Formats: sequence, C-alpha cells, structure tokens
Amino acid sequence: MAETVSQTLSEELFSFLQQERFVTLATIDHETGAPALHSLSWTFAESVQLIRFAVNNRSRILANIAKQPEVVLHLIVADSSYAVNGRAAIKTDRMAEVPLKLAMIEMEIYSVRDIMFYGSRISVEPQYEKTYDKNAAMKLDGQVMAALRKGP
Repeated sequence: MAETVSQTLSEELFSFLQQERFVTLATIDHETGAPALHSLSWTFAESVQLIRFAVNNRSRILANIAKQPEVVLHLIVADSSYAVNGRAAIKTDRMAEVPLKLAMIEMEIYSVRDIMFYGSRISVEPQYEKTYDKNAAMKLDGQVMAALRKGP
C-alpha cells in the first residue's frame, strides 16, 4: 500500500479515538536520547488536529516530552496501521476529578501516515482486558475519559 499522508485525522481515526483504545506512543528518552515506546489506553481526540492522553504523573513520558516534545502515536485500526506525528505538551501534572495522580498531555497533530506494509491488512485489532476489579476499572475509565473530554 502506498503511504497516505494527511495533516489531520480522518473521520474514521477521529471516531476511533472517541473512547478508550490501545495505542502506542513513541518518545525520545530524556537521558539516553534513544527512542522509547509506551503503551497507552486513555486517549481522546478533541478534534482532527488535537489528541489528549492521560499518563501516571510519575511516568517517564513526562520527562521525555518536557525535553523533546516531538512524538509519534501509533494506531492499529480500520484494517491498517497509522503513525500520527505531532508535538506534545504537558497541560497539567494532576488531573482534577480523577482519584489517581494522572497528568494530561495534548498532542498537536502535524501528519498522519498509513504505514501498513505493501499487500497486507490488519485482520484483528488489538484487544486488552483490565486485570483488576471490573467495576473499579469502569468507574476509573469513565472519570479519566470525562476529564480528557473536558480538557485542561
């Protein structure tokens, strides 16, 4: 497949990021300068140009972004794999109305690329399940996603 490049999320990718999803985030490690990869679930597309995500406020992601704000969010959706490049900024190091100490990060998108290799498609999207109390997980997820929707 030829690499498709856009400056914003497609309608399909925007819709995908309206609820909690498994995604990966690539940053540059603030100490080593090497690429670093992180798994996330609390992500929300505020618009086709802005994505918010929540991370533990002690996460290495925060120090990495503070030093080098260029990031790549990797999405697997709609039969393909996408690299969303952007510039991230820490909006708050403690999200209000959320019981965990979570930071909110906003990522301004500047390119979206379909990076699936030629002659293939994703046949099953990644799935995960919470391994702790299901009711507590649902309550926390609802609180975090509401805070991401509300914004800083």
